[in-house]
Amino acid sequence: MASIGIGLIGTGFMGKAHALAFGAVRAVMGDVPDVRLELLCDTPADKAQTMAEQFGFARATDDWKALIVDPAVDIVSITTPNMLHFDMALAAIAAGKHVYCEKPLALTLDQARAMRDAARKAGVKTMVGYNYIKNPAFTHACKLVREGVIGDIVHFRGWVDEDYQANPELPWTWRSTIADAGLGALGDMGCHLVSMTYGLVGPIESLIADMQTVHETRPLADGSGRAKVENEDTATALVRFANGAQGSISTSRSAWGRKNRLAWEVHGTKGMLCFDQERLNELQLYRNDGPTAKQGFTTILTSPEHPPYGSFCPAPGHQLGFNDLKVIEAAALLRAIRDNHAAYPGFDDAFEFEKVIHAVALSAREERRVTVKDM
Repeated sequence: MASIGIGLIGTGFMGKAHALAFGAVRAVMGDVPDVRLELLCDTPADKAQTMAEQFGFARATDDWKALIVDPAVDIVSITTPNMLHFDMALAAIAAGKHVYCEKPLALTLDQARAMRDAARKAGVKTMVGYNYIKNPAFTHACKLVREGVIGDIVHFRGWVDEDYQANPELPWTWRSTIADAGLGALGDMGCHLVSMTYGLVGPIESLIADMQTVHETRPLADGSGRAKVENEDTATALVRFANGAQGSISTSRSAWGRKNRLAWEVHGTKGMLCFDQERLNELQLYRNDGPTAKQGFTTILTSPEHPPYGSFCPAPGHQLGFNDLKVIEAAALLRAIRDNHAAYPGFDDAFEFEKVIHAVALSAREERRVTVKDM
C-alpha cells in the first residue's frame, strides 16, 4: 500500500518516543507500510521547527488544528498533556484520520466513551499507548497462562510504583489538578497495571478501594506560596475477576526508590509467574512439578524465541528497552491500517481499562464495592 503520513502533536517524553518509533519501525520490523514523518506540532513555532529538524519531520507548525486537516497526514499521534486528548482526538476522527493517543484517553469516562464511540462510527483505526503489554516477556507470560502451564488462575497481585512525586517540596504542576490531569497515580500508572491484568487474568468484575493524597499541597514555582494537590498519590484495590480469581492492585507516585516498578504475580493451581518492569527482559516461572527438592523459580530471559524480540536483536539476553516497546506498538497500528483490522489496544480496549481506574476512584470516594460494568 501507499506510504502512511505521520502527524505528531507534542515533543516531550512521549512525543520523542513516538518519533523514534515511527522512524525505526520499518527498519526493525520490515513487514510494515512505509511511513513519512510529515508534520510536527508544538508551541512556540520556533520550538516546533527545531524539534521537527531533530526528529526528522518534513514540516512544522504551531497549530494542531492545521496538522489534523493536513491532507498528507494519515495518522495523528497525540502526546500532549491529558486535558488536550479529548478535543484533539475528536477533531482527528472527524477528519477521517487514524489516531495514536497516549493514555489515559481523557479526563473523564464520559469523554473517553465519546472518543470510543466516535472512532467506532468513523471506522478509523486507533491505538492507545499501553506499550508495556507489547513487551515480549509479557506476551510470553500470557501465552503460558493460555497454555495452562501454571494451571487455573486463582490470584493476582500487582503494583506500580514510582517516586516522581515523593519529594514534598517538588513544585506544583498541572498534574496536581483534576481539571488538567484528571486522576493522579491511577491515570499516570495504575491504568498500565490494569492493562496487564486483562491479558493475564481477564476483566475485573468488581472492586473495593481506598486512595490517599500523601502531600496535600506543593510549593508554587514562583515562590508565592503553596497550592492544593487535588488528585491521589496512592490507590489500592481488592479486586474480583470475572473468571472467579481474586487479587489486589496498588499504585503510588510517592514511593521513594521506585523508578518504574510495574510488577505483578499471577498464581495458578500448578505454579506462578512473576514480572518486574524494572527488569523488563526477565520473566520468573515456578512450576509445581517433579521432585520437591528440585523445584524452584526459572528465570526466562527474552530472546528471539519470544517474538518480536528477534526483529531487534538475534542474540538472547541482549535486552530490549522502553522505546523498543513503542516500536512494537507503532507496528501494530500500521499493520492494522494495512490489513483493515482493529489494533490492540484501541479506544475500545483502553475504555475498558480506564473504567477500572475510575471504579477505584469511585469506590474510594464512596467507601463501597463498585461493579465495573456499571461505570
